[in-house]
Order: sequence, then C-alpha cells, then structure tokens
Amino acid sequence: MSLQCIVFDCDGVILDSVPVKTRAFARIAAPYGQEAQDRFVMYHSLHGGVSRYRKFEWLYNEVLGREITQDESERLGRLFAEYALDEVRRCPLIPGVKDVLDTWKGRLPLYVCSGAPHEEVQAVLRERGLDQYFTSIHGSPPAKARLLAQIVAPLPLAPENVLMVGDAPTDRDAAEDVGTLFYGVGPDIKPASDTAYPWAEDLTGLNDWIAARVASA
Repeated sequence: MSLQCIVFDCDGVILDSVPVKTRAFARIAAPYGQEAQDRFVMYHSLHGGVSRYRKFEWLYNEVLGREITQDESERLGRLFAEYALDEVRRCPLIPGVKDVLDTWKGRLPLYVCSGAPHEEVQAVLRERGLDQYFTSIHGSPPAKARLLAQIVAPLPLAPENVLMVGDAPTDRDAAEDVGTLFYGVGPDIKPASDTAYPWAEDLTGLNDWIAARVASA
C-alpha cells in the first residue's frame, strides 16, 4: 500500500464548523416545538455529511408528517445560510489541519469531498484562502459515497492508495463503498476498537500517520 492522495471532508475536518451548523439546524426546527427541535438535532448529529436538503426532507416527512415542497426546501436553505454562513466564515480551523495542508501541498493531490452545497463550500474555502491547497473542491449533490467515487475514479491510482479523512459515519461508509483508506476525526466517529480504523480527536497526529505510509511506498 502506498498513500498517494488525500480527500478531506470540510465541516469538522478542515473547519471547526459543526457546532455552528448544529445551532442553525436547531433554529430551523424551533418553530415546530421542543420535541421536533430535539429530534431534528439528533438526526442531524447522527447523519453528518448528509445534505441539509435531505435533512429538511426528513424533518417534514418524519416529524411534521408531510412532504416538503420545493419552495419550502429552498426557503429553509436560505434560512440555514443566513443562520450559519457568517460564523462558518470566521470559525477556527480544526487543530493540525493547516500543518497537514502546508506539508502535503504540491507533494500529494489534495481534494475536498463535502456534504455542503458545492458552490457554498467552494466559496467559503476561497474566502478563507484555503482553496489554494486543493486540486479540486467538491460538494453536494450528489451524496457523499457517489461524490467520493467521482473524485477517485479518474485518478491514475487504485482506491486503496487514497485516504478519506472524515468526522462522520457517512464519511466512513463512503470510504468503505469506494475502497479507500479512512482516518476518523472527532467524537462522532470514534471506533469501537483500535483496530477498526485510525482515529484521533483532531488532526495533530495526521502528518506523522501520512508520512509513515508515504515513506513506505
């Protein structure tokens, strides 16, 4: 195995933006009562990396008991952006990620595979001066596994030579589906055993982990 490419999720991996977006989802559901808000926040927390529009559909289908219209979905999308984007533009980076990007820029191809809308994740990373690190930046749609497959398929290397870095089960499942390596970050993806996959609270140890696998090529 030779590590030759790294794909990063964005929220919770590059930007410490998960709490910001959790607060925004809570505000979205607040008009429907505390129980609806609690259920929606729990669903969001268990489905990191899933498009916010899929989450809005779930809120309407499973909590409110009806289908969401296109107009309602677009309205909630605008509300979510209003609630979250200013904070996302200012939130801190995940510890260690800047060192990883500085170390491997120009040495390995680096990509972003995010569940946030494509134009939004591109704009936020550009505004923060982070887009320079990446060969390309990808957001939803499509869903995370298909998006990762679209990044990996054209590469002149095997999926097992690609590392997916993520903070949610959706990221882990995408890596399994596509056949890439996986490195978990943060409490929501902590494995049940040390042998399941590598994991850490943040990215301060990722550089050494990558270097050992690139050096072994």
